[in-house]
Amino acid sequence: MKITLKDGSVKEYENNMSVIDIAKDISEGLARVACAGEVDGEVVDLRTVIDKDCELNILTFDSDEGKHAFRHTASHILAQAVKRLYPETKLAIGPSIDNGFYYDMEKDTPFTQEDLEKIEKEMKKIVKENLEITSFTKPRDEAIAFMKERNEPYKVELIEDLPEDSVISFYQQGEFVDLCAGPHLMTTKPVKAFKLTSIAGAYWRGDEHNQMLTRIYGTAFTKKAELDAYLTMMEEARKRDHRKLGKELGLFMMREEGPGFPFFLPKGMVLKNTLLDYWREIHQKAGYVEISTPIMLSRHLWETSGHWDHYKENMYTTVIDDQDFAIKPMNCPGGVLVYDSEPRSYRDLPLRMGELGLVHRHEKSGQLHGLMRVRCFTQDDAHIFMRPDQIESEVMQLIQFIDRVYSVFGLSYRIELSTRPEKKYIGDLAIWEQSEKALADACVHAGKDYKVNPGDGAFYGPKLDFHIKDSLGREWQCGTIQLDMNLPERFDLTYVEKDGSKVRPVMLHRVIFGSIERFIGILIEHFAGHFPVWLAPQQVVIVPVHHERHLAYAQQLEAMLLAKGVRVKVDGRNEKLGYRVREAQTHKIPMQIVVGDGEVENGTATVRRYGKKDSVTITKEELLESILNEIETKVRV
Repeated sequence: MKITLKDGSVKEYENNMSVIDIAKDISEGLARVACAGEVDGEVVDLRTVIDKDCELNILTFDSDEGKHAFRHTASHILAQAVKRLYPETKLAIGPSIDNGFYYDMEKDTPFTQEDLEKIEKEMKKIVKENLEITSFTKPRDEAIAFMKERNEPYKVELIEDLPEDSVISFYQQGEFVDLCAGPHLMTTKPVKAFKLTSIAGAYWRGDEHNQMLTRIYGTAFTKKAELDAYLTMMEEARKRDHRKLGKELGLFMMREEGPGFPFFLPKGMVLKNTLLDYWREIHQKAGYVEISTPIMLSRHLWETSGHWDHYKENMYTTVIDDQDFAIKPMNCPGGVLVYDSEPRSYRDLPLRMGELGLVHRHEKSGQLHGLMRVRCFTQDDAHIFMRPDQIESEVMQLIQFIDRVYSVFGLSYRIELSTRPEKKYIGDLAIWEQSEKALADACVHAGKDYKVNPGDGAFYGPKLDFHIKDSLGREWQCGTIQLDMNLPERFDLTYVEKDGSKVRPVMLHRVIFGSIERFIGILIEHFAGHFPVWLAPQQVVIVPVHHERHLAYAQQLEAMLLAKGVRVKVDGRNEKLGYRVREAQTHKIPMQIVVGDGEVENGTATVRRYGKKDSVTITKEELLESILNEIETKVRV
C-alpha cells in the first residue's frame, strides 16, 4: 500500500494503517499535534483505517479542517461538563464554527454567567483526565433505542430523520457519549486553552415554532497566548460594535415598530449617500448605465424566475386587484426585463447595468443583528449581459474594479471559486466547464490567487466570492461575481449574432458592497467609527477659543469650507474650550480646528486630528487645499 504525502514523498506499508499510526510513523511530534486527516481530498477522523493507495495529508490546527476537529472536540467536552453538573439537561447539537464552537441545550432553568464559570472549571477537569476518545456505530433502530434510554429526545429526532438503512456513529469519552459524525482528537488532553464566551437563545433547528434552547458559545486554541490574543481582539470588537457606535454617533436606530428595518438618522444618511455617490461615480467611469426597477412586481414574474417556488417563504407578498404581487427580494428579474425591453445585437454587448435597488427579505427575528442582518437593504447590483467569448475579459475587469474599491477602504480580501454542484444544477456540462475555466483564468490574469470551493456554486452557475478582512482580521463575505445560465433561459433572452441568428447571452450578477447597510456596519467596526475625511458625516469642527473675539473669524473659515462642499460646523457654544474639544473627540470628527487671537491676527488655523495629541498651525489656503485633497484622493488617516 502506497501513501503519497503532501510533500510528494511516498510511504509504503504492508498492512492497513490508521491515519494516526501513519502520523506516528512520520513523526511522533506530528502525531501529537494531528487533529484529523485528509484522504484523497476527503477529511477523515484520525482513527480511520486506510486500506488502499491514496494521497494523505495530516491536518493540524493550522488548517481550517484541523481547527474544526479540535473545536468540535471542545464542544463535546463542554457537553460532558454540563451533563456532569446538570444531568437533567437535554443535548441538541454542538458543532464547531468559525473562531469557535457552540452547543445547544434544553435546561429547565436558564444558564447564567455564574454557571459558565462552573462549567469551565469542570471542562478543565475533563481535559486533565486525558480521556481517550473512541468511536462506535449502531444500526438506526438500535441507535434510536440507545438515545431514548439516555433521555435525549433531540438526538432521537435527528436519528429518526435519517434513512432506515443508515449506520449511526457515536463518539465516547469517559462516561459521555454523543451522536456525532466526527472527526475528533484522540484524547481530551490537548484542549487546554479554551473559554466559554457567551450565552444566547436558539430555536431548535432554527424554527421559531420549535422549542427555545440555550446556546453556549466558546472558543479553543492550542496555546494560551493564541487564546489571549483572540479574547483581546474580541474585547476590541465589542468596543467597535456598530450597534453601540451607531447609537453614540447618531448614525442609525432600530425600533420595535419596524424590527429588522433600519432607520437612518441625518448623520447616517450623509454617510450612506456619500457611499452611494462614490458608487455612482466609479460605475459611470467604468461604462455602466444605471437603472431602477419597481419594488413590487407580479407573481407571474417571480414564477418565471423560479423565486415563487424556491424562495416564497422569504418574500413579502400582497394582493392588488385580485392579483398576487411580491416585494422584490432581489433585483435580478427586473434587470432581465430591462434587457428584454428592446432587441439586442452582438454590437451592444457587453451591456453593464447597475442598480441600487431596495430589496426586502423575511429574516427570522432571532437572526436579526443591527445592520448586519436586516429585512430591507439596498443592494449594489450590477447585471452584465455578454457574449460567451467576453466572459474572461469582463470578469478580469471586474476583479480589478473590486480590487480598486476595496483598497480605498483599506480592506484586503481573498477569493473563492465555487464550482458546479455535483447533482442539482442546470445547463450544459461543457458550458459549466468553460465558465469555471473563464473565472479561474480571469483570476490568474488579474494577478489574484483563489481557493477552489468544490461543488458550492449556485445551481445556475459558478461564482467568485470575495471575503474581505477588516482591521481586526475578521472576514466578511461581501463581493460576488456569479455566472447565470438560468435566467436567460427562463426569460428566453437573446441577441442577434453577426450571421443574423438569435443567440442566448451570458448573464453575470455582481455586487461589491453587497448590502449597503451591512457594508456600513462593517465600515463602522473597521474604522471604529473614526471615518476618513471623505466619508465622515461631519468632516470638520471649528472651535473658537472666545465667543465674542473669535466667533466671527470661525464663521469666515466655515463659510470658506462650506463653499467648497466641506461638511463643517462651528461649535460656538458658551462652554469651556476643553469641553468642546473633548466632545469633538467623542464624536470622532476627523479634523478639529481651534481659532484664537493668533489665528485671527495671522489668518491661520490650528488643526488637530482625531486621536492625535499634537496640532499644527497652517494658513487658510493650506487648510482648504489639504482638506480638498484628502476628499478628492480618499486618503485613509
